[in-house]
Amino acid sequence: MYWQVILSGLVLGLISSFHCVGMCGPIAFSLPVHYLPATKKLTGILLYNIGRVVTYSLLGLFFGYVGRQIFLQGFQQWFSIILGLIILFVLLQSIISKKFLHLKFFDKINIRLQQFIGKYIQQKQLYGMFLIGIANGLLPCGMVYFAIAGALATGSITGGVIFMATYGLGTLPFMILLSYFGFMISISVRNTMKKIVPYFVAVMAVLLILRGMNLGIPYISPYFENTSGKAVICH
Repeated sequence: MYWQVILSGLVLGLISSFHCVGMCGPIAFSLPVHYLPATKKLTGILLYNIGRVVTYSLLGLFFGYVGRQIFLQGFQQWFSIILGLIILFVLLQSIISKKFLHLKFFDKINIRLQQFIGKYIQQKQLYGMFLIGIANGLLPCGMVYFAIAGALATGSITGGVIFMATYGLGTLPFMILLSYFGFMISISVRNTMKKIVPYFVAVMAVLLILRGMNLGIPYISPYFENTSGKAVICH
């Protein structure tokens, strides 16, 4: 039933890993595991990445709930179109390197999270790797925002959790390799990988817009059934 959500989440996660290689690389390189024996080193890296997946799953729980409320109100069609346009707008900002909309609140969160991550990097404890991953999942990141948009678009709590969890799982292969063999990946290769991401994001945004246009195209733009007023309210 959720195979499309699972596949979409995994593919977005895999593509996002190209972005993560450039953006989250410094944290992956800084994990205090490189002095450990091979088994403990791999354990620490896995704990870090599991922490990220846990955070993404909790975000999926919340935004899946929000998406469900929008779906029940019958706004899913226009919401999908608006979401696609917002993604294109954010993508345009990143391409021209100019922020039309900037929220200082996110800067403060970012600073606090970086301080938290720095604290546990210095402690060099295995359990700290999991906490670093939890915090890393909350750092402001364009690709995570796009994943959240996908969770919202599922219109269900379960769909939101599954989408974000599989998104996190999709990032694991590259992130684990990066943490283990990171210094073997040159900066030029990482920059090339990052250049692929905007094209995929643009395709995702267009698909969301098409989805909301109610064109009757299977899987791409299916007909929406207006669910407004159909929700059963129990007292």
